Amino acid sequence: MKFWKTIPFAAALLVIQAETPSTTPVSNPDLNLSPTAQPATVPLYRVTVVQGSAKAINYRNLKASTRIALKGTVLHPEASGVAAVKSEDGKIQITAKFKDLPPASTFGGEFLTYVLWGISTEGRATNLGEIVLEHGKGKLNATEQLQTFGLVVTAEPYFAVSQPSDVVVLENIVSKDTQGQVELIDAKYELLKRGQYTLNLASAEPMAMDEKTPFTVYQARNAVRIAQAAGASTYASEAFGKAQNYLAQAETPEGGRKARVMMAREAVQRAEDARLIAVQRQEAEQVALEQKWAQDKLDAAKREAAAAAAAKEVALDQTRQAEADNAGLRSKNEGLQSRNEGLRSKLMEQLNSVLQTRATARGLIVNMSGVLFQNGKATLLPTAREKLSKIAGILSVHKGLRIEADGFTDSTGSDEFNLLLSEQRAKNTMDYLVSQGVPADSVTFKGFGKESPIASNETTTGRQENRRVELVVSGEGVTAP
Repeated sequence: MKFWKTIPFAAALLVIQAETPSTTPVSNPDLNLSPTAQPATVPLYRVTVVQGSAKAINYRNLKASTRIALKGTVLHPEASGVAAVKSEDGKIQITAKFKDLPPASTFGGEFLTYVLWGISTEGRATNLGEIVLEHGKGKLNATEQLQTFGLVVTAEPYFAVSQPSDVVVLENIVSKDTQGQVELIDAKYELLKRGQYTLNLASAEPMAMDEKTPFTVYQARNAVRIAQAAGASTYASEAFGKAQNYLAQAETPEGGRKARVMMAREAVQRAEDARLIAVQRQEAEQVALEQKWAQDKLDAAKREAAAAAAAKEVALDQTRQAEADNAGLRSKNEGLQSRNEGLRSKLMEQLNSVLQTRATARGLIVNMSGVLFQNGKATLLPTAREKLSKIAGILSVHKGLRIEADGFTDSTGSDEFNLLLSEQRAKNTMDYLVSQGVPADSVTFKGFGKESPIASNETTTGRQENRRVELVVSGEGVTAP
């Protein structure tokens, strides 16, 4: 299956955007950035990825050179290319030629060049080099360390990008000239969505270029501009400052064209490094915020658990008083049964105030359903721990109770996986009850997998109800005669 057939919506969206390109060159004063020309607030650089699939070819047993054709995608079907691939000393040498490629800015003002990528079967993308165009034609010699990979060509804002954009213009196909043993493997890879490079920029119009300025200088301006928009001036100030310094040297004509190209390439590399550092640090900052939020929730749950423990002490005193008051009635079966019924009703009322509880011949069944576990996982969520703390406070007051934690899942997944998952959820529930003061010898657990659903597995709501743990509370005064 072709990549563009696997994500038709993304392809259609790109076609619509590509059909109406901005073709009028407009000079952009934002390209030359000084250290003081920074935004008042640095926005969070949000990376959105889409999943793509192509075909990777196995060159491991290649005995001689083979030819691989590259075909234009729906973005530009007229583009084409051919690559000669051969294995030398454990490495794959690639000699590729391309033709009928439009200017990269056709696909958006942020794009200036093309990059050839090698995509591994695990989805890792390797930048094999920049394709410099001359009258729509270009060529490239590259070395790939992997033995199995696919080839794609994408439009990019500069040559040193570390992740491909989703503006895929060419992809490899197996032609009649392909020789040797070829193994086709579905390769999956992450693509940076079109426009994410300029997410935080006010505009991304095509640049007005002149022959006196080396093309690499325009890429350097683009790279520095994108890095600053990603927050590099704040989150990677040292690396970003070096990129600005190299760009300033590349902007100086006195050093000569060759020196300007060298400084510009260095500026591109440093700017991409700064952008990656900024993105990583902002992601780490976001993770830290989420962890703090989770810790705050846990602390709140602990405070509520402490309040439940205090309530347990009060309830314990009340229970002791009740036992003293009813000591004279224990010898009579009628009085004992009446007390048991009262205790059963009281316990059910207490449990039902926390979680839905029903009376059955087995005893009282407390239903833990809903969003108390993550889908496919057995870890108790903070909401679940909060409710279990209250349940433990109630159960630990009453002596002689037996609690069985029964785990259930929805019908998603295999029987073996669901059985193991239900057992782990039940065990985690049991362990948490014990940690909150319920006697360990009074609690057991079982897993039943997808058996005994309480709702339809055909709906999301039904599956959520079926992902549950039921606490079966039995024993003296609870189990019906």
